[in-house]
Amino acid sequence: MSAGERRVATLKALAQSPLDVLIVGGGIVGAGIARDAAMRGLRVGLVEQHDFAFGTSSRSSRLLHGGLRYLAQGRIGLVHEASVEKKIIHEIAPHLAEPLPFIFPTYRGNRHWVLWQLKIGVKIYDLLCGGRNLGKSTWLNRADVLERVPGLVSDGLRGAVRYFDGFTNDARLVLDTLRSAARHGALLLNYCRFHDARRGGHWECEVENRLTPGTFKVRAGALVNATGPWADGLPRSAVKLRLTKGIHLVVERNRLPVPDTVVMTEGKRILFVIPWGERTIIGTTDTDYSGSLDRVIADAEDVQYVLQVANQFFPSARLSEKDVISSWAGLRPLIADPNGKPSDISRSHEILSPEPGWWDVTGGKLTTYRLMAEQAVDQIVKSLKGRKELKREVSPCRTAEEPLLPAAEVAGVSGILPPEFSRRVVEHYCENEWAMHLDDVMVRRSGWCYYHLDAAQKAEHVADWMSEFLGWSDATRAAEIERFRAVSGCQPAAESSSSRETRRQHDHRAASMV
Repeated sequence: MSAGERRVATLKALAQSPLDVLIVGGGIVGAGIARDAAMRGLRVGLVEQHDFAFGTSSRSSRLLHGGLRYLAQGRIGLVHEASVEKKIIHEIAPHLAEPLPFIFPTYRGNRHWVLWQLKIGVKIYDLLCGGRNLGKSTWLNRADVLERVPGLVSDGLRGAVRYFDGFTNDARLVLDTLRSAARHGALLLNYCRFHDARRGGHWECEVENRLTPGTFKVRAGALVNATGPWADGLPRSAVKLRLTKGIHLVVERNRLPVPDTVVMTEGKRILFVIPWGERTIIGTTDTDYSGSLDRVIADAEDVQYVLQVANQFFPSARLSEKDVISSWAGLRPLIADPNGKPSDISRSHEILSPEPGWWDVTGGKLTTYRLMAEQAVDQIVKSLKGRKELKREVSPCRTAEEPLLPAAEVAGVSGILPPEFSRRVVEHYCENEWAMHLDDVMVRRSGWCYYHLDAAQKAEHVADWMSEFLGWSDATRAAEIERFRAVSGCQPAAESSSSRETRRQHDHRAASMV
C-alpha cells in the first residue's frame, strides 16, 4: 500500500468507528499521549493541522535536562521529575538520548552563579536522578577550564562545574514516538485541522483535510487539546498561555570548537554553546511573544543578542551574521503568569478537564513529555470508566519500559545527527513517516536544512525523489520548492570565504551522488 493509499485508509478508519480518544496536536505531548493510550489498548486517533512536530517540538535546544536553573530557583520537585524522565528516555530511545557533558564557568562579580553554590548544586542534581545521572559531576579549577575550553574568556574566571544532561533530536523524538503509537494501532493524520466539536453521546468533531480539501466527522469519548502554543485558541479550551520565544543559531564547529556544552550567563539567564557533529548550536533567547504562531523567525535583534553573548565569552571567535549557517525559532507555551520575567516562569505542566470528556494538557517541557502523557491517560481512563463510556479492561502504562522502536527500524534514518543524504532515506520518510511536503523531509525528518551548507541544492534533489515517490507533477514540484524556501526556517546568512569554499566542495559531491 502506498503512502497515499494509507492516508485514505486512515481517513476512512477515523470517520467510521467511534474512538476512545481523539488527540488534537501532533507535537511531543500529543505523540506521547497517543503512544501511551494505544499501548493500553484504547482506540486512539490524532490529528495535526500542520506537519507532525511543526511547532515547538522541532525548535527547542534539543536538551533532555532536569534544569540546573530550576534547581537554583528551588523547584526541587520539577528538577527531580525531569531528571528521572531524562534517564527513562535514555533507556527507551538510546539513539535519541546521548549523555552530554556541560561545563559551567563562573566569574568574579556574578552574584547569581557562584562557584561554591554550583558545586553543591551539581551534587544535589546527581542525587535527584536517583544517584545515577548520565555521568558524574565534577568541578574544575581555572587552569583546567582554560585547558578544556580554549578561547573561553579568562578575565575574572574562578573555575567551573562539569555535569551531565542529555542531548536529543526533538523532531525525531516526536516522529519515533508516533511510529511507536502507530505500531500499537493509533490512527495518525498530519495536515488535518480540528475546527470544533459538540457533545452528544460522544464528542462529534469536525476535521478539515488540508491536502484534499473537505471536512469529515470523527466521534470520540474523550477529546484532548495538546496543541502547545495554539492551545488557548481551540473552542472550549480553558487554557491561558504566556508565550515566549527562543532562537538558536548554527555555525560551523571550527568557528566555535567546544568539546563539551558550555554554559554562558547573562545575569540570571543562561545560554548554551552545544557541539553538534560538524556544527555548533548557540542559544537560546527567552522573550515574550505575541506574533504569528504559524511563522516564528529569528529576527535580526535576536541574532545579534545571541552573537553578542557568544563573543563576550569567546572573544577570539569574532562571530558575525556571516558565520550563521541556519537558525530556528520556537515558542514555549507556558502556563500564564502575568508576574515575573519569562525566564522565571515555571515549566511545570497542567492537565485540566473544564467539562466532561474535554482535556487540556499544557505547559511542561520536552524532557517530561512521557510523564505528562502517563498522567493524562490515567485521568482519561478514569473519566471514561466513570461515565460508563469505557467498559473493557485496559492495560497499565508501559511507556517507561518498552523501547520506542526496534533498533533495526531507526538505523540510518533516526538519530541526533542528520542521516546520510540518500534516495533511500527520503523514500523511507515518504513511505513510513507521513512526509507530504518537501519541508517535512528537509526540516523535521532529516534536519538537512539546518546542518548542510548546500541545503538549497539538496532540496532540489529531494524534490526529484519525492516527485517519484508521491507522484508530483512538474508544477507541484516547483510549488514545493517555493514552499520550502518560504516556510523552512532555514535562513542562511552571507557566506564567509571559508564557508563559500566548503559549499563549493559540498555542491560538487552532491552533484556526483545523483
